[in-house]
Order: sequence, then structure tokens, then C-alpha cells
Amino acid sequence: MDKDRVAGAAKQAVGSIKEAAGALVGDAKLKADGTIEKTEGKIQNAVGGLKDAAKK
Repeated sequence: MDKDRVAGAAKQAVGSIKEAAGALVGDAKLKADGTIEKTEGKIQNAVGGLKDAAKK
């Protein structure tokens, strides 16, 4: 498993938490930041998946 996949999954989790917290307290900026971080995590996870596939 590539390190990008692990880091991407972590970013997705943190982003989801920020997104939920922003929605809970009504903070639009925190919610948007969470959405962005979650998307970055998905992209990083995909890059890691491509690297894993290329190694095979």
C-alpha cells in the first residue's frame, strides 16, 4: 500500500469531521474547508492507487 493512499484516507477522515462540525455549528467556512480537504484526500488516495497499480 502506497503512503499516498494512507495520507489520502487520513485527509478524507479529517475533512469529513470538519465538514460535519461546520454543518453542526453553522460555520460555512469550516464546512467548505472540510469539503476541500476531503476532496484532496480522495485525489491523493487515487494517486496512491495508481502508484500501487504501476508497481505490479
